[in-house]
Amino acid sequence: MEQKATEMTEQQTETNELGLNSDENLAGTTHLNEQVETETQLEQLKAQLEDEKNKYLYLVAEFDNFRRRTSKERLELMQTAGKEVIVSLLEVLDDADRAEAELAKNGKEDEGVKLVFHKLRSLLQGRGLKVMETKGTDFDADKHEAITEIPAPTDELKGKVVDEIQKGYLLNDKIIRFAKVVVGK
Repeated sequence: MEQKATEMTEQQTETNELGLNSDENLAGTTHLNEQVETETQLEQLKAQLEDEKNKYLYLVAEFDNFRRRTSKERLELMQTAGKEVIVSLLEVLDDADRAEAELAKNGKEDEGVKLVFHKLRSLLQGRGLKVMETKGTDFDADKHEAITEIPAPTDELKGKVVDEIQKGYLLNDKIIRFAKVVVGK
């Protein structure tokens, strides 16, 4: 019995040295109830801090996505800013091709006319315009508009583009006019 009392006194002494007091009636600087409340508040503050940190990271990620998206949209807008003008000039380009072919057929090739047509093509190519290569390629409904089908002259041309009625064009790798073609069957 005396030994138990001595052990209890030692425990109380250790507890008092730490500044803790499990009994309100005994001397001590801090009661256990107060420490538990402080720990609960600390955990709540840590949870709040973690929530705010997650919100901040989410907001930073959203802003970064917004910045990338607007940058990409601005670049696309700049690349296709003159699309309407270029599309309207495609008919002029078609007329230039027909005029060159007619001049060559009649034997009246004029260097001045060739120079003007070449300048027009170079200017449009500088703005990102490309001619689709169609003759001899496989028919692709995403790129070609089939006007008619004819019997293929050879077995190799079955399902392929045999002739081109109207050229197709790409502007910065986006189709702005489909090629009108004749397909071999």
